Amino acid sequence: MKKLIDLVFRMNYTLRQGSLDSDISAVVYDSRKAEPGCIFVCMPGAVTDGHKYIPAAIEAGAAAIVVERDVEVPFDITVIEVDNARLALAELSAAWFGHPAEKLTTIGVTGTKGKTTTTYMMKGMMEKAGLPTGLIGTIEVIIGEQHIHAVNTTPESWLVQKYFADMVDAGIRYVVMEVSSQAMKLDRVSGFTFDYAIFTNLEPDHIGPGEHASMEEYIACKGLLFQRCRHGLVNAEADYLEEVLKGHTCSVESFGLSERADLRAQNIQLIHQPGFLGVEYDLTGLESYHVRVDIPGDFTVYNSLAAIALCRRLGVSREAILEALNTIQVKGRLEIVPTPGEYTLMIDYAHNAMSLEALLKSIRRYGPERILCLFGCGGNRARSRRFEMGEVSSRLADLTVVTSDNPRNEEPMAIIEDILVGVKKADGKYVTIPDRKEAIAWCMKEGRKGDIILLAGKGHEDYQEIKGVKHHMDERELIAEIIAETKE
Repeated sequence: MKKLIDLVFRMNYTLRQGSLDSDISAVVYDSRKAEPGCIFVCMPGAVTDGHKYIPAAIEAGAAAIVVERDVEVPFDITVIEVDNARLALAELSAAWFGHPAEKLTTIGVTGTKGKTTTTYMMKGMMEKAGLPTGLIGTIEVIIGEQHIHAVNTTPESWLVQKYFADMVDAGIRYVVMEVSSQAMKLDRVSGFTFDYAIFTNLEPDHIGPGEHASMEEYIACKGLLFQRCRHGLVNAEADYLEEVLKGHTCSVESFGLSERADLRAQNIQLIHQPGFLGVEYDLTGLESYHVRVDIPGDFTVYNSLAAIALCRRLGVSREAILEALNTIQVKGRLEIVPTPGEYTLMIDYAHNAMSLEALLKSIRRYGPERILCLFGCGGNRARSRRFEMGEVSSRLADLTVVTSDNPRNEEPMAIIEDILVGVKKADGKYVTIPDRKEAIAWCMKEGRKGDIILLAGKGHEDYQEIKGVKHHMDERELIAEIIAETKE
């Protein structure tokens, strides 16, 4: 139990009726979880409005409600009115869990691409240096030995604060987390100030119904992070950097390839051996030493620079940084899977035309004999993505293998036919193999020395969604099965 007056102490609010002296049993924003003595936060949403569920919450025993407008409720219910219920939820949650962010060093990473890999790099470096570090991101939440499957890139504010509190209880003192533009827009990371914020890059994305109304709003939401942190570390060459930093209230340090960056990578070399792709470079500016990263791609240079920039601020040693970069592997992000063949097999989450094009261009720089690109597209999503991905793969890969992804409630062959419309625009070679395991097996059988086989779209996902049901399917397991069956 906590006193209501203590929960609202840092908030801007108007008490419409009732008392702030009552005891509160829980902070709730889903009326189905309401319980006797709780405070229910009525959040307006894209699908429904929390104000509709006030009667249900009161019937379940709610003692107080947080609203954005006038409501009529029994006189024994405390009513608190605020301008922004989502912000109120974040502030109430922070207070409920004892403001755990103040006991942690909080690090937020934002950008269109690179968030996941950068956070894992940071965590790896920090833990090599003996700094106990938690992680909140697209793939999972990590609290010590506990791994929790993630639903959103950035969870709802109540869950963020709970995870922070669990980390404090587990003896963790640092947390790195992915911060999406939606999280900033919906106040999921309000109620505390980040110690460090990292900006990787920004490209047109997430514009449309249910996301951002315009590119301007997308940029503005990214920029909010740098008005809610103490220190900003930014990609000096990123598009829209000036707009993102507009109105920033933090100190700013930069990383990149150009002379204007404070921490720079020079003499970049790509490493390509059978079953291995990587990159190495000389670090200059604020630090000076040679770096080798066991993850391929031009963007790996930027991601590793971001991680190094952060870790040098935290006093992480050069040895810990280099050891982490030599051993890091992020599930489904440029993940190299060992096979007996003389080709290189890679799994990546690239699931739209923009990310697939960037990835294929980066792979091409490694000088492969051929690129075999296997992918499908999700059902019940924009059809335009299918045409665009088909055209990109046909244009940039040597062979496109069109297969199934998450068909959801659509017919797999209907999705594949849409992809082929795009494939045929660029006149590249292609094959169609609807069963994903059969498609992977075909690629592995066809792979030659020096080839790079890219399995795109599924990444870290370990399921295939068909007709509303998620069936277990992990590409790593499929590859292992194929290898075992081939031996037999």
